[in-house]
Amino acid sequence: MNVIKTSLPDVLIFEPKVFGDERGFFYESFNANVFEQATGLMPNFVQDNHSKSNKNVLRGLHYQIEQAQGKLVRVTQGEVFDVAVDIRQSSATFGKWVGTHLSSENKRQMWIPPGYAHGFLVLADATEFLYKTTDFYAPQHECCIKWDDPSISIEWPLQGMPILSAKDSAGLTLHDAKKFP
Repeated sequence: MNVIKTSLPDVLIFEPKVFGDERGFFYESFNANVFEQATGLMPNFVQDNHSKSNKNVLRGLHYQIEQAQGKLVRVTQGEVFDVAVDIRQSSATFGKWVGTHLSSENKRQMWIPPGYAHGFLVLADATEFLYKTTDFYAPQHECCIKWDDPSISIEWPLQGMPILSAKDSAGLTLHDAKKFP
């Protein structure tokens, strides 16, 4: 497994070694030893989530202040532009973002640790997005930052206006949102 560093030191991209032939392919999607060597962490993943979205759907920027979740995210069908935003006020990279393309073709995964908001823009119809979390979903603690907050200035690869849920349309600016210390 190849581990790729991003401009946000705690956010990593994992690129598996894929073994393929005329029968199909095989790859190791998670290995606790590799993950620990790359992050220094031994996460206890407690929940797996699976969503399916159509092209131009934008989900996020989501996080939980209490029961903060680390997320290991990947795409098994289609493609997304995946984004992590550092919302730890004490961090040297507070308010900075990093984005990458995750697809069924490149089989990459991104690690988004607790303390970051997360979102993605769907770039292909019928895209399936999977992620492991280090804590359980707690809707009473969920927060949302506006996808287009000008103080963050994420460069989404948009083609027109994205399709948003009511919750995501009502997101707050980073300035007004709850943040990590």
